[in-house]
Amino acid sequence: MTISAEREVIVEVRNLKKHFEMSNGFLKKTKTTVRAVDGLNFKVYEGETLGIVGESGCGKSTTGQLLLGLMEATEGEIYFRSTDLASMNKEALRKARKDLQVIFQDPYSSLNPRMTVGELIGEPLVVHGIMRGKALRERVIELMQLVGLREHQYDRFPHEFSGGQRQRIGIARALALNPKVIVCDEAVSALDVSIQAQILNLLNRLQKELDLTYVFIAHGLPAVRHISDRIGVMYLGKMVELAGRDELFNNPLHPYSHALLDAVPIPDPKFRKEHELIEGEIPSPSNPPSGCRFHPRCPYATAKCREEEPEYREVLPDHFIACHHPLLDEDTSIVPATH
Repeated sequence: MTISAEREVIVEVRNLKKHFEMSNGFLKKTKTTVRAVDGLNFKVYEGETLGIVGESGCGKSTTGQLLLGLMEATEGEIYFRSTDLASMNKEALRKARKDLQVIFQDPYSSLNPRMTVGELIGEPLVVHGIMRGKALRERVIELMQLVGLREHQYDRFPHEFSGGQRQRIGIARALALNPKVIVCDEAVSALDVSIQAQILNLLNRLQKELDLTYVFIAHGLPAVRHISDRIGVMYLGKMVELAGRDELFNNPLHPYSHALLDAVPIPDPKFRKEHELIEGEIPSPSNPPSGCRFHPRCPYATAKCREEEPEYREVLPDHFIACHHPLLDEDTSIVPATH
């Protein structure tokens, strides 16, 4: 049975776009449009982890901020439990944000250095008028213990903690309002590898205990594979492939996904293989290529790829792709990657 048949949709994105107008040139009279996110369509199912990966500048972090309402979309809709967030008034959006929380990338800069741990974790509860006094302290201590911190650390400041501990503070803060969806924006990329594993295991445990839904944004494929149920691959503001974790790693259909997975190191010193390298630099989002945006770097590009933008479609059950020439076994001699 497919994921979509088993679970309810909690977040749905339709034709989501975010364009930034930039001024440059002499006296800043020249205007350019940066297409950071340019037509995303995907669903997030209740209780799952949707991973979003791609190179720097592909728009994945902007997508996370749009989901949280931290910036306004240029076009498109974001539905949370069938309600369009863009159509909500300020008060309704404020209430909805309790169910949509974020864990930021850098635990060193995302915490106010002048606030104690107790103040940092309890701040969302105070801002929303939910708790104060003794009840607030008890709730904060409960959250601290939930993420592996101890009660005696309540009055300490962020600089007294390691990077992994600071990220645990950020996780406890995100959990304070009992959210339904948490956007993890590069939540482990600033941590050492051993600490990354601890945080990923903590997130997995919390998801099971609290019935959480994650949107996990990252550029490191091993971390995404460890935690995700499904993975979406972004390139230059577009979603080029979306599939179940095992399906994507074992049977990538887009040339970009195939090359990304091919570049993942394999921990076997005796294993040797020729890597499929992606040539060239990622184009500027202010001047994206015509047709398929990956065609200047794609070894399989044709005239159709240069002229026509591929349709984002479902080519296999729960496997979506935007490519004129997907790497299906019957259509190509390329053997799917096995990672």
